[in-house]
Amino acid sequence: MGTVEESFEEEAFVKRKVTRRTSFKIQETSSTTKTTTMTTAPAKLYGKDLSEYEELDVDQLLAQLTPEEISLLAKEVDPDDNLLPPSQRCSYECTKLPTGPLDRKKLIEHINRQAMETPDQPEVKPFVPGVIRGKKWMPPPQSQLQKDADEQIAIDLGDEYEEALNDATQEEIIDLAAILGFHSMMNQEQYHASLLNKGQPIGLGWDGVTKASQPKAFPADPPNATDVDKTIQQVGDDDHNLVDLNWNNIKNISDEKFEQLFSALGDNTHLETLSLVNVNLNDRTAIKLADAIEKNNTLRVLNVETNFISPVGIVHLVKALLNQKVIEEFRASNQRSQVLGNKIEMEITKLIEQNPTILRLGLHLEYNDARHRIATHLQRNIDRIRKDLKLRLQFRFFNTLKRKHNLN
Repeated sequence: MGTVEESFEEEAFVKRKVTRRTSFKIQETSSTTKTTTMTTAPAKLYGKDLSEYEELDVDQLLAQLTPEEISLLAKEVDPDDNLLPPSQRCSYECTKLPTGPLDRKKLIEHINRQAMETPDQPEVKPFVPGVIRGKKWMPPPQSQLQKDADEQIAIDLGDEYEEALNDATQEEIIDLAAILGFHSMMNQEQYHASLLNKGQPIGLGWDGVTKASQPKAFPADPPNATDVDKTIQQVGDDDHNLVDLNWNNIKNISDEKFEQLFSALGDNTHLETLSLVNVNLNDRTAIKLADAIEKNNTLRVLNVETNFISPVGIVHLVKALLNQKVIEEFRASNQRSQVLGNKIEMEITKLIEQNPTILRLGLHLEYNDARHRIATHLQRNIDRIRKDLKLRLQFRFFNTLKRKHNLN
């Protein structure tokens, strides 16, 4: 059994000497194996050794204490046990019996009344505005290191640069500040004028304040001049010139007109884009549109945003896309019900994951799981189409080379 003393000095604000005492016990078990046991110094409390109390039974010791000694011990010990009642966890010793049931409202009124009736303590020295009472706080003097750090660094730019900066106008200095990235030195109009290489606005120097610019009046969009009856006739006649049909923002279209359009859309073979934004579509007409989509095999883009289609109607439309699997873009956001709900979103997600041709989907989805799964599937469809297009180009290129080689 040996004892090693390690002494070293720690130097911070106060020098002190620390002595560490460590005991080692080495037991030889064989000629080639050694077992080393490391034990620290015995615990001490107020300089007294506590090793003789390690094997002492605490319950037996507590049984020998008197009630007065136990109460004194309870004041020194604060047990962190939530199972004990508050009266046993704290040192509160009020033996006064309650005078009656607690009335919180009356208690608060009594406290407020007592606070109002209690006079303020007289001031030794009356308060005078602007006069400091007592000792004024003075900041401590800075050390030499802080003074050296706060000193400004003088940079010698040379006579040429000094003269250029001294003779520069205010507009040139503002342009230089924009180039160097000193955005905090300029206001917004000065910065944008410097980037666009324009003259500085009048009256907006270093102390100028950015004022709101006058809003530009843009004319309202002209109303949609599409002839509803004529386009219905063209869709029914399968006109090859009608490829894009736009009924956006046309008011007062009757349900009979929608039914005529959708019944003619099922047999059309030339229409590729159908846009029905803000035309008061409802579930009844949306179901007719879903039936037409199931028959049509040329439509590529369908836009029914800003209408009155319920979440169930949107599910019917998304399900109809799986019949022909030719529509690449479908948009149906901003409907009567802003929130679709978890059940509807999960159903739409399952339907989209079964569609191999959809590339763009315009729907407001609330849940992250649905958004992530649909975005992953759309990206997978885009990658597959890109690979197919690359293979087709390579195949066409090889066929062209082969045909030229045969001709030669």
